[in-house]
Amino acid sequence: MPSATAAELLARNRDHVEQLPDDHFDDVLDGQLPPVVSLCCADSRVSQEKMWNVEEPGWLFTPANIGNVAWDVEDSSTVDGNLLYPVANTDTRTIAVVGHTGCGAVTAAYGAATDGALPDEPGIRKRVEPLVPIVEDALDGGITDDEDVIDRLVEYNVREQVAFLDESDEIPDDTIVLGFVYDFHQTYGDEPGRTYLVAADGETDLTALRERVDGDDEIAVRSLL
Repeated sequence: MPSATAAELLARNRDHVEQLPDDHFDDVLDGQLPPVVSLCCADSRVSQEKMWNVEEPGWLFTPANIGNVAWDVEDSSTVDGNLLYPVANTDTRTIAVVGHTGCGAVTAAYGAATDGALPDEPGIRKRVEPLVPIVEDALDGGITDDEDVIDRLVEYNVREQVAFLDESDEIPDDTIVLGFVYDFHQTYGDEPGRTYLVAADGETDLTALRERVDGDDEIAVRSLL
């Protein structure tokens, strides 16, 4: 079974400390004003800071949960507080919702939608349950059961989370809400680790999305749907 010791963790932290410049935290000691909050699926293979090439503290606020669900699990009409905090308190005005290929939470929701089998653990089941209606709607809408079904459901879920945030009264009108899929299975293209833009402020048309990016990054605007 995989595990790590306290000695290994502290050794890794020592390496981290030794790589930091002396003034690394100087600009954020008294507070934070991150321009971006990135709600990502909680997965050991997906690093938010590395994904966005972030090295400086204070630039990226990084909530995560399995399935990158943007609403509160107890009240689906309310934006999840971990995501809403920087929007409400530090004037963060760009939200990125990030799913990833091969998502285990979406896979579990797909199993529940097709076989009725939810995870046994109450805490995990509570996190998977909000995804089940999304998966059911996607399947009812024509997503077929083939080898790419999970990754297409991942993208569909990202779109739904973006649409929810775009329509929420809790999110200020001047907020940019973007949806991405992080691809390390080379499902969308040939470069593992590329993040693909699949939605923006409720928009999913690829031509419209490409107008938001630089020419060099048009390759990163793709869809499986």
